Amino acid sequence: MRRIALLMAAFLALGACSPLTPPAPLPGPATASPPKGLDYAPWQAGQSVPVADPLYPQHGSVGIDVLHYGLDLTWEPAEKQLTGAATVRMRANTFLPKITLDFSHTFTVESVTVDGLTTASSIADDNLTIPVALAKDRYATLVIVYHGTPATVPMPSHRSDAEGLGLTVTPDGSLWTMQEPYGAFTWYPVNDHPSDKALYDIAITVPEGWAGIASGTPAGQAGNTFKYTATDPMASYLATLAVGKYKKETAIGPHGIPLTYWYRPGIDDAMMPAIRKTPQYLEWLEFRFGPYPFPSAGVVIVPSKSAMETQQLLTMGNFKMERASDLEDVLVHEYAHQWFGDAVGPSNWNELWLNEGWAMYIESLWSNNRDKVSDKSWETWARQRDAELRAQFGPPGHPRADSFAESNVYICPALLLHQIRKNIGEESFYALGKAWVSERRFSTQDRTSFIAFVNRHTGRDFTQLIHTWLDSPRTPPP
Repeated sequence: MRRIALLMAAFLALGACSPLTPPAPLPGPATASPPKGLDYAPWQAGQSVPVADPLYPQHGSVGIDVLHYGLDLTWEPAEKQLTGAATVRMRANTFLPKITLDFSHTFTVESVTVDGLTTASSIADDNLTIPVALAKDRYATLVIVYHGTPATVPMPSHRSDAEGLGLTVTPDGSLWTMQEPYGAFTWYPVNDHPSDKALYDIAITVPEGWAGIASGTPAGQAGNTFKYTATDPMASYLATLAVGKYKKETAIGPHGIPLTYWYRPGIDDAMMPAIRKTPQYLEWLEFRFGPYPFPSAGVVIVPSKSAMETQQLLTMGNFKMERASDLEDVLVHEYAHQWFGDAVGPSNWNELWLNEGWAMYIESLWSNNRDKVSDKSWETWARQRDAELRAQFGPPGHPRADSFAESNVYICPALLLHQIRKNIGEESFYALGKAWVSERRFSTQDRTSFIAFVNRHTGRDFTQLIHTWLDSPRTPPP
């Protein structure tokens, strides 16, 4: 997520269980009957095991496992109104006395059906509640029709590039979104937590001359409706949506990967030379960490101060950087996330280090190689920053809820990975990263599973080293 390349620039400038019988439904909600004839097999790749979040427990529901979102959206920039029909195919992970999804109170819900039957609903505290009970492991299809003007919510961070989370409406009626650690609920009803990955189909209808852009593989255009499909599981924070007067440029990446770049002529032109180097970045990453994990890639540029590793299509802010190479570093960082963060994601937000440590370290390897910076020189700089960051924000394995994605979850775990690389050697380190992605692809992971994987793959016990680097209030010795 979001670049910490400026930190590097500063450095470089210096030099299955059996189901239990469910309890009786609580009074009030209706109990849905099992659907007849609907086959959920096409969406089983979206099955997850959601967990509660220790940092942001108000978002997401452990009882709901969404398999697939079908979003049919229309944007009217003059009225600044988004109209949507969300088809949510889900499984009850536990007995549910009612169905609750994250959804912004700024929207008016026109209708809700559960397996084709109309039901009541209500929105309070950015939660959509549907008073229908579901037995454990019961599948259901929800269709929610809604309209309203999107509004962002504050980001729980003190970062210099912190902005509102969710779908941003610009004065000219354009749209763009960044939504980590949450914010997808500002434009569609969602189980807004990284542990619940799902498949997506998104259609966005826009005015003539405008473009609708979303995560996933481009699936064609019908009139002013742009379609996208994500056939690999995607966490809600990795979905993106942008609408504006964009120009599309296409290219081909390694072994035929289709690439799409969306930019605003006369506004984003200066960024395009670095973006057009995408095939070079992907080749470099593939050589070290294995095949690019998705069927397409690309970039959409938006009026943001930051950048985000949205799945299959990076969301890049139009921010100014001192050196052209700094933008390349940001792009490598965000593309690295397609392996580390998107293909293999965190089970909860305590595990953000597992995303950002890899992406930060990979960015450092890229820039150090280009600028001929030695490992020793980089480690000296990184250890100094590590000490400052632990003192300011705490250890990376214990992030603070009000300080999301501060630099401690980037630099400190990057140094942890550096220690592992020094211990096992460069070739074995790249093999470790490659195996992590190939063996855990499209899953969510945590510290425990990472330690078990590293120990098994290396045949050595790194348990104490990893715990120390994640938990220590001071920089561990080299």
